[in-house]
Amino acid sequence: MRQVEDIGPRPAGSKASRNLASILRRSVPNGRLERFTDRFGTKLQNVVGTVPGTRPAIVIGAHYDTEARPKGHVGANDGAAGTAALVELARTMRRVKRPAGAPELRFVFFDGEEEPAGCEDFARCGLRGSNAYVRKHRDVRAMILLDYIAEKGARIPREANSDIELWADLRAAAKRVGAGATFPEGVGPSLLDDHIPFIEAGIPAIDLIDFDYRYRDTLEDTPDKLSARSLDNVGETVADLLLHWKQ
Repeated sequence: MRQVEDIGPRPAGSKASRNLASILRRSVPNGRLERFTDRFGTKLQNVVGTVPGTRPAIVIGAHYDTEARPKGHVGANDGAAGTAALVELARTMRRVKRPAGAPELRFVFFDGEEEPAGCEDFARCGLRGSNAYVRKHRDVRAMILLDYIAEKGARIPREANSDIELWADLRAAAKRVGAGATFPEGVGPSLLDDHIPFIEAGIPAIDLIDFDYRYRDTLEDTPDKLSARSLDNVGETVADLLLHWKQ
């Protein structure tokens, strides 16, 4: 992964993070930067790519920053995997023919998902990019979040806060593309993640996250722990969901 091997650690506000944001903007259709200043005075930027359609839009999101601590964290699964999948989804959905009236698609790479160094309260210090996005944009019909999606043998149950009907549509899409085993029945833990600001704004949202990942928030979150097949299963599923959108 270019993010991990060429750029390395990418905590929010860092030069490496800004470099990655510039690359992402050029990598997605109609890419642009949405700059904002967080509660600590740090200048951050979400990256947004768009495939035209009817509004309100569907947001497909992932965070591109990494943990500020431990120093040297490269976030192969926690950041890079979701970001890579989002780039490929944006490129795919730009090429495919969608039916008349299909919704606008926004591919949003959130900055500042992780809390900065020196803050231990994630609820207060994290989710900076997603909160900034929701404050600015309310013309959203649904949100799909990609996070921790590439672990070998990934199994992703419904995160407890995630919308039940939208999750059922996702599982149906997974079965259509032969990835049903990746999204088993059952409910996982309730998590604070970038889908929460959307839910709090009344927007249906789901979080695709295999939180049972033994290397999370450690220096061992490296590409050798991940699987191209897991990444593909998630990407194919989300692409099919978007192509057969029913909400």
